[in-house]
Amino acid sequence: MRSERSENSRRIHIPVLQKEVLEYLNPKANQNFVDCTIGWGGHAIAIIEKILPKGKLLGIDWDEELIRCLKSKKKKSKIKNNLILVCDNFVNLKEITQREKLKSVEGILFDLGMSSWHLQESGRGFSFLRKEPLDMRYNLQNPLTAEKIVNYWSKSEIEKILREYGEEPFAGKIAEEIIKKRKIKPFKDTFQLIEILKMAIPFKYRHQRLHFATKTFQALRIAVNDELENLKKVLPQAIEILKPGGKLLIISFHSLEDRIVKNFFRNQASEDNQRFKVLTKKPVRASEEEIKINPRSRSAKLRAILKI
Repeated sequence: MRSERSENSRRIHIPVLQKEVLEYLNPKANQNFVDCTIGWGGHAIAIIEKILPKGKLLGIDWDEELIRCLKSKKKKSKIKNNLILVCDNFVNLKEITQREKLKSVEGILFDLGMSSWHLQESGRGFSFLRKEPLDMRYNLQNPLTAEKIVNYWSKSEIEKILREYGEEPFAGKIAEEIIKKRKIKPFKDTFQLIEILKMAIPFKYRHQRLHFATKTFQALRIAVNDELENLKKVLPQAIEILKPGGKLLIISFHSLEDRIVKNFFRNQASEDNQRFKVLTKKPVRASEEEIKINPRSRSAKLRAILKI
């Protein structure tokens, strides 16, 4: 039953900004690319179709189950010789490309959004709409979970991540209520956390367009997976790996990621550095047509930079 649900999830996954990704990368026959967040492979397959017959795409994902499913699919595919799959954290990008002997990289893509599978099928507590364990790990070898954070971290540490990673205005009150509650009963699942948020967040703020749990769940997920620090560490590796004329594309879904990418691109393309050119003066957003088909694309921002 699990595999059937996962297959259904794969079928409904829609790659965000796929048309724009292909336009900026402009993949051609026999070129090599890296998809650092391959997920279900939507972007990757579209790229591979353009780089046949001898082009290679290195697909990286930290989630073992996603890589396992892709490997199973790859065995029956005509593109099996063009796709290299690696389960690893993209923070190790340079090491991975060296290990896989991938050279002359024309383009690198990061899609930093969660896949629909993680929200709907993983059972790891990414969604506040389901009663699931407070896990939130992309990779189950990671020793840190959201449950450990809310049960063992100090009030100041919890408040800090809620404020910095979730930009949550009620971070202090939420942290205070978490400390009170865990003394009575340890946190185990998402709905226990939701009840605390209802107590900590004023009523009028619980009935707005953005769900009142969004910022807290985002903050915990970022902290568990060290997402922002990993992004900062991988960006210099990505531009180093690119060949001259190569492009780096990044799709982000919240302001914290986008700010890191924007500032990094700006620094690389400064007047003192003539080796890079920003291709997107403003982030590329999804069209109204795409948003109607795929509502999650509404918050997506695509930025691109060229290595001269």
